[in-house]
Amino acid sequence: MEIVLGKPGVDGLSEAVGVLREWQYDGAPMQLHPGDLGWFWRSGAEVTAAAVRTWRRDGHILAVGLLDGPGLLRLTIAPDAQRDEELAQQLVEDVTEPERGVLPEGRVNIEAPMGALVQDLLFEDGWNADEPWTPLRRDLTEPVKDPGVRIELVGPEKAHVFAAVHRAAFDGSRFTDKRWHAMAAGLPYADARCLVAYDAQGNAVAAVTVWSAGLGRPGLLEPMGVHREHRRHGYGEAITVAAAAALQELGSSSAIVCAPSANVGAVATYKSAGFQQRPEVRDQYRDA
Repeated sequence: MEIVLGKPGVDGLSEAVGVLREWQYDGAPMQLHPGDLGWFWRSGAEVTAAAVRTWRRDGHILAVGLLDGPGLLRLTIAPDAQRDEELAQQLVEDVTEPERGVLPEGRVNIEAPMGALVQDLLFEDGWNADEPWTPLRRDLTEPVKDPGVRIELVGPEKAHVFAAVHRAAFDGSRFTDKRWHAMAAGLPYADARCLVAYDAQGNAVAAVTVWSAGLGRPGLLEPMGVHREHRRHGYGEAITVAAAAALQELGSSSAIVCAPSANVGAVATYKSAGFQQRPEVRDQYRDA
């Protein structure tokens, strides 16, 4: 059967989110998670739909990609199709030829599951490995300790607090309460939570969003940040522990996160919160 590249449209996003949920399992390589689409939804459903690509055979989705920026495709593949030769060849053709409407000309990156055949074919086609990222995982079968600080669940009335902490945590962030409301209106947010940590003086010092993929599946932290004026006081560890507890309450089997390996502070924070470091992963890139 022919493999068909397509865009889901707003009405088709629920199907894309659904297959991404099904493809999450403990022990899976780090891959696109429904929470990644959920976080992207802060730009609205129409923008999210325009950034998603699907590859189908006989009507069934075999791969989902998210254009997370003009030159980055975050791609994942159904577990039983990661070594599918026909699919891998089609993916390479579609991402290589700009007229296919996936990636433009020039320098571009692809994130794909480690071990997928498409990675092998891209390397054969002259693509290179980019900077390393460190995945981390925390098992949630055991009770999670109290984080030691006040944690609040963010609802619509506290969206501005979450947005302010995010802007203070990430240089260049333009996150607003309007974007929070757009994100919260998205399909993936039905199984998500935003949390804010406060210090003893009542200052909002850290924030995190967690995304469940369903009962018994790994949940994702995306994003987690500490206010730049309140760093080096353990608030990153505290909000990460709270995130793990929130995912446990949602029924997640584990909590996962991925950080640039060069960001040694972030990796250390996650490890201090009980996350175990896993083997590094790398995007692939094509030079301009």
